[in-house]
Amino acid sequence: MKLGEVHRVLKDIFNKELTNGRKRHIVFWYDEDGEFTEDIDDIQLENVRKWQVTENNLFATKYELEKNDPTSHFLIYANRSRPLPREDWLYDQFKLGYEFATDKTTVTMRELGITDDALRETFKGYKTFFNNKARFQAFRKFDMMSHSEEAIDLTVLAVLCKSPTNNMDDIVKTLFQKFKENGNTVMENISKYGNEVTFWELVEKYYGYTETDKSLQSLLTFFILTYLFEQNQSITFPENWKNCVSNRPTNVVVFMDQWMNHREDRELYNDLADQVAEGLRVNDFIDHWDVNDLVEMDAFRIFDKKIIQFLVEQLMGDLSHFDYYSELILTRRRLHWYPEFKQEYEAIYQAVQLIRKLHEMDYFIPEQSTNQMFESYANDYYVIDTAYRKFYIAYDQIEINNRLHPLREKLEKLYTNRFVEELAIKWSQSLERSNDSTWPIAGIPQQKDFYLDWIKAYQNQEERVFVIISDALRYEIAKELMDVLNNERKASTTITAIQGILPSFTALGMASLLPYKQMEYTDDASVVIDGTNTAGKENRQQILAQTVGDSLAIHYQDIVGMNRATLRETVHGKRIVYIYHNTIDARGDNAATEMEVFDAAEDAINDIRLLVNRFVTDISASNILITADHGFLYQRNPLDNSQKLPNKAEESVITKRRFSLSEKPRNMEGTLTYPMDYLLTQDKQLFVTVPKGVNRFAVQGAGANYVHGGAMLQEIVVPVITFKNDRSKSSANQVKRVDLKLTTPTRKITNTITYLEFFQTEKVEDKRLPRRFTLYFVDEDGVHVSNENIIIADNRSSQAGERTTREKFVFKSMMYDKRKTYYLVMKDNEDGAVYERYAFTIDIVYLDGFGGER
Repeated sequence: MKLGEVHRVLKDIFNKELTNGRKRHIVFWYDEDGEFTEDIDDIQLENVRKWQVTENNLFATKYELEKNDPTSHFLIYANRSRPLPREDWLYDQFKLGYEFATDKTTVTMRELGITDDALRETFKGYKTFFNNKARFQAFRKFDMMSHSEEAIDLTVLAVLCKSPTNNMDDIVKTLFQKFKENGNTVMENISKYGNEVTFWELVEKYYGYTETDKSLQSLLTFFILTYLFEQNQSITFPENWKNCVSNRPTNVVVFMDQWMNHREDRELYNDLADQVAEGLRVNDFIDHWDVNDLVEMDAFRIFDKKIIQFLVEQLMGDLSHFDYYSELILTRRRLHWYPEFKQEYEAIYQAVQLIRKLHEMDYFIPEQSTNQMFESYANDYYVIDTAYRKFYIAYDQIEINNRLHPLREKLEKLYTNRFVEELAIKWSQSLERSNDSTWPIAGIPQQKDFYLDWIKAYQNQEERVFVIISDALRYEIAKELMDVLNNERKASTTITAIQGILPSFTALGMASLLPYKQMEYTDDASVVIDGTNTAGKENRQQILAQTVGDSLAIHYQDIVGMNRATLRETVHGKRIVYIYHNTIDARGDNAATEMEVFDAAEDAINDIRLLVNRFVTDISASNILITADHGFLYQRNPLDNSQKLPNKAEESVITKRRFSLSEKPRNMEGTLTYPMDYLLTQDKQLFVTVPKGVNRFAVQGAGANYVHGGAMLQEIVVPVITFKNDRSKSSANQVKRVDLKLTTPTRKITNTITYLEFFQTEKVEDKRLPRRFTLYFVDEDGVHVSNENIIIADNRSSQAGERTTREKFVFKSMMYDKRKTYYLVMKDNEDGAVYERYAFTIDIVYLDGFGGER
């Protein structure tokens, strides 16, 4: 500070208004470095006495200030450092006065509002740090709960590594990030502008890190191995790993848990953990550890690879511990690496469900009547088709699926040979044994009667009804859609299986859903109802209008593009609205995209879900029916030539892969033939011939894996979903998520490792949805003081004891105030809101970083 600036500042100080009963200004100036000893005489301040303090005039100074001249303004100058209060003869006067400083340390402390002189040496140590305006301003921005040596050390570190807070955990996490990006550059900055020794002392205090050769790489390894050892101490780890484990692991566990579970830090941790795993050569030891010991461990991604490999080997070896496999996968869902392996676990889970079902059936389908087999498929067998579909939805999303390739091959063979072929044989035999050679099965609702059975009642009661017809919405897909709708809105949603028409293809299927008296199949391959061609939206609109004037036929795509006002205007006054949706068949019935048919099914479910919600919210729809024109068959592997039947096109009116229409019955091995007079009323008799089972007629062109038109149950079990919106005050159809309650009675924590029990109050079922929670402890300021636990409340058991879970909480090693309140926070992961807070006291004996009890 220059002399002119000194003079100006001193003048401003002496010109300040006297406050707090003071009658004069006394300004103490300790010029330790003697920068102004030669200039002090040149400083002239009006009505201010200058007085220079030396070692020999302390008493005289005190006497002058207190006795001889108690009223004048004084500038007390001393070429020395400010003495400690207990050694200061002038301390009483100092407390009544004002300290003026020209040394950087004092100026810095004054600007920061820090008056504790005991911190002077700490600030002196950071002289280089504070000699930079940007670093000083960054320091000021941090919230310091108290002014202590450690708080200053932490804040300096936070500035140098650009940590978001001056919390030790955040500082270390940021250092790891900088280490990954720029190597040791950040540590070089700490050495240059901060204090590296102080940093490592803090690391030892907080985490117990005492390595001789200290480095961020070593610290990273130390953190991960400590976390690893705490997850399972029964495993025999390499001896040299044990030297890298903290003897005070609680803070490390809490740090690791919060780091790994932080959404924005996942990628950083994953990259660094892979690097550590490679350095430790974890791959060399993984085969020596039992999979059962790895179930709850998630420090390294190789644990998940090992578990996935184990599950695949178990299923490939025809072992049948299905409950264990499912539980293992469910456990991995709440651990760190699950998102990276989600699709593999999901594919394996679906494989387990498929194989489990076949195992329960003893890989055998009994002989039954056609009615019984139809009902068995609709109530039971369909789940195998669902598991097969869900397996491929997951499998197709795995970037590198080598690990699951053998399982895919096995599953494909089981599905096609042990289920589809078995079902085909028994179903074909059942059809052949039927005394009635006509297609409709007595006692089963028929697709050909759809309008009479399902729409007529709304028409008679003058109720509005919306009919969504989704091309190729197979029964098992509709079953999933029903569950989605049932668990999303306050509504009643049911599904009924009806027998589809034969051949099960779009032209006849769509026509059979309309009102009609007579139906014909013309020479130009058109389906005509009461003189009107059924192809196209406009023709279907005309057919509907002949029965109900206030009706509408419209494409799904047209509705999607409408705003609320346009939609309301479009359906205003309409009693019957048919909406035609085509996602599954559009992609499945195309050789270039047929492999995407299961993805299309997912899209179809979402399309219809959104459409139903929009109808309810935008136009107050109450009655919605959802159905299809037909189902389909699909297998991933190419068909064998033995599954292809000769195509005698010259004998047919039309031939597709799964059916042939002819004017005469065809007596062809491996086929079934039915007269079409159950549906068509025309002079020219037609007969439909379908291959038995899953066989196809040999038709030129690609695209034989996705087919429909035949008589297999997957093709002709047609769904009808009835959705009835519920606006009543009754809670019967109210959708809610299950609750979770803390059942441990104590509200006092006395150990750094504590177990608490929680109870899922009701089972997951229709209208009662699963819930995912994150649980952790915080102090009164919301600062985390424990690890985080994830509970997925999705238990479907009726036994209350099976819906109880026990969770381990690890608390930070720190000073707890037993007079304050701490909270167990239960956060609902669905919306991020706090679901519940339980008040606790924490009374844990704290051992500081150097073994002292506090």
